[in-house]
Amino acid sequence: MILATGATWGICAASTAAVIARPFRWPEAIWAVAGAAVLLLFGLMPFAAATGAVAKGLDVYLFLIGMMLLSEVARAEGLFDWVAATAVIHAKGSTARLFVLVYVTGIVTTSFLSNDATAVVLTPAVYAAAKKARADPLPLLFACALIANAASFVLPISNPANLVLYGGKMPPLGQWFASFALPSLASIVVTFLVLRWLERERLAGSCISEVERTPLTAGGKAALVGIVATAIVLLVVSALDIELGLPTAIAGIVTTLAVCAIARSSPVPLLRGISWSVLPLVAGLFVLVEALDLTGVIAWVAQAIRTASADPAQASAASGAILAFASNLMNNLPAGLIASTAVAQAQPPQLVVDGLLIGVDLGPNLSITGSLATILWLQAIRREGEDIGFWRFLKVGAVAMPLALIAALGARIALG
Repeated sequence: MILATGATWGICAASTAAVIARPFRWPEAIWAVAGAAVLLLFGLMPFAAATGAVAKGLDVYLFLIGMMLLSEVARAEGLFDWVAATAVIHAKGSTARLFVLVYVTGIVTTSFLSNDATAVVLTPAVYAAAKKARADPLPLLFACALIANAASFVLPISNPANLVLYGGKMPPLGQWFASFALPSLASIVVTFLVLRWLERERLAGSCISEVERTPLTAGGKAALVGIVATAIVLLVVSALDIELGLPTAIAGIVTTLAVCAIARSSPVPLLRGISWSVLPLVAGLFVLVEALDLTGVIAWVAQAIRTASADPAQASAASGAILAFASNLMNNLPAGLIASTAVAQAQPPQLVVDGLLIGVDLGPNLSITGSLATILWLQAIRREGEDIGFWRFLKVGAVAMPLALIAALGARIALG
């Protein structure tokens, strides 16, 4: 029994480490699925438990499908390029003003399309706009990376980790705003102020404001309408306490088909441009976390949360901070899955659960290994010829993340 438990822990740890490090530059999904397959091959978890774990993620898969479709349609129709060029024009030659506009665009994109959209779609557009404006791209790229996490609890749809932590059963929208409106504002403002101060020298110069802005096509306008309509639908659905996955998937499919019909184009190229590997990645992580649960390790975490919850305010601060830093050791998706399972067992006060969500969303701003969105952001800038190493990111994250985390957790605890 002890040997089997140790083997399970070892396989889960190795698989998670490989997801983060990507040996041989193979996709993250390969390592997550491989870890799950090894567990089954050696009989360390029942097949029924593995399939049950995969089934738990249905709402998350549907949510991701819808968001990926919306993001890819927006990218293909040039919507994000148009938004970025518009930001450059309105900067009027001020690099500092351009930084503010990019940051605000990131807030809107993350809030209504998820942090992955900001990382994958907005980042390349911002880089292209920076080059056109002859501005230093690094502060603008950092803005994309950090706001993707700092604004990811503005709405339930802003981060797939939100669905993971709450097990697909999101709080009603009114309750969400009551819990997270002030913490989100604190997170966004503090992150902006820190990043603006750290990058003040790079933002001191001027940039070119006259850049080419290709007018939006009919398909681009339709994509914009689809995104706005989707945001409205999801806000209504969330207010009615309905799971977000299926409505998101339907909205993404309808928008994609409508845009393709207007543009008279085939949806096949759009489908090919989507990173479908994120689905088996998430499914594999669900299996790994289920395996850990079978060993009893999550029960220990649940007991610790239950014991600490005698003082909800202290437990919220401590658990949120621990999860924030743990997300950088194992990535926030598996960290969020572990926390979700532990919460389901411990049934702590809402204040503690909210602290955990702030930690799992905001914690990844510490390092480039913290979240899938940050990893995707790094891949996006590398494709553009830029690179930001682990230590360069950490120099920014080590200041921005803890201060924003303290502000957000403090705001949530103050609300009671």
